[in-house]
Amino acid sequence: MYTITDLYDLSHTLAGEYLSCFTYPWEALSGLADCIRTLGASLDSDYLPFAPEVWVHKTAHVAPTASITGPCIIGPETEVRHCAFIRGSALVGAGCVVGNSVELKNVILFDNVQTPHYNYVGDSILGYKSHMGAGSITSNVKSDKTHVVVTDGAERLDTGRKKVGAMLGDFVEVGCNSVLNPGAVIGRHTRIYPLSSVRGTVPENGIYKRSGDIAAQR
Repeated sequence: MYTITDLYDLSHTLAGEYLSCFTYPWEALSGLADCIRTLGASLDSDYLPFAPEVWVHKTAHVAPTASITGPCIIGPETEVRHCAFIRGSALVGAGCVVGNSVELKNVILFDNVQTPHYNYVGDSILGYKSHMGAGSITSNVKSDKTHVVVTDGAERLDTGRKKVGAMLGDFVEVGCNSVLNPGAVIGRHTRIYPLSSVRGTVPENGIYKRSGDIAAQR
């Protein structure tokens, strides 16, 4: 089962110290709102108040049609494009793209993450330089509303949460219109084919074509 240190370089997020307190990434979701509030109160004058409990770096660009609810931090050189909908508890790093009609809720986006077109990302953590193709989403609730269980082969871990989206390691590429089902964990440097439906854990350094068909990258 991949741990936080297996998936992420913690130097690429303001939440590095916070994340280091946990073993598995989904364990950090419950206290994320309070973490963002604490971080926001400690930010320097380069971060400007944008709305209640919303801090936006002076070099970030937020489109006038974007909707942002706190607690939220938007990092340096990040773009929040037209009609983006940030519903709260979002820590968005430096050099990120939150694109048109993208919805974020209870998430950490490490530095240089791209969610550029029509993505939903909820109760998820996206690692450094990961990318969500157009229309790809994280599904964060099971249809029967029971606890999300993370699987890795025969290993199963009950998260104790009804809402867990996807945990993407650093440098993950998700193809267009893919669905990352509740509790999906994607190892570093892995690519997901377009139109995929991903469940469970996908190994690092792979190419996910479909369930049971994962090729090694050359």
